[in-house]
Amino acid sequence: MITEGQVLDIAREALFLIIRVSAPLLLISLIIGLIISIFQTVTSIQEQTLTFVPKIIAVFLGLMLIGGWMLEQLSNYMVELWSDFGIYLR
Repeated sequence: MITEGQVLDIAREALFLIIRVSAPLLLISLIIGLIISIFQTVTSIQEQTLTFVPKIIAVFLGLMLIGGWMLEQLSNYMVELWSDFGIYLR
């Protein structure tokens, strides 16, 4: 039978995996947003929708570049969980 400690370990590992996998795309979005914000400040352009299109394009390109790595990380975690499934049922 699975213990409370094992459940907490699985949840902790899952949360850290989510953070590790999502961090690159979040950083890309943050950097692009900062660059666009500086550009808007320098040029006095106060258009609110100007940041969305570059962010979407940058995140899409980032997803194309590191999407395979992200999928591999998630797949490895799921394989690890399913391979230990028999241990959790005891």
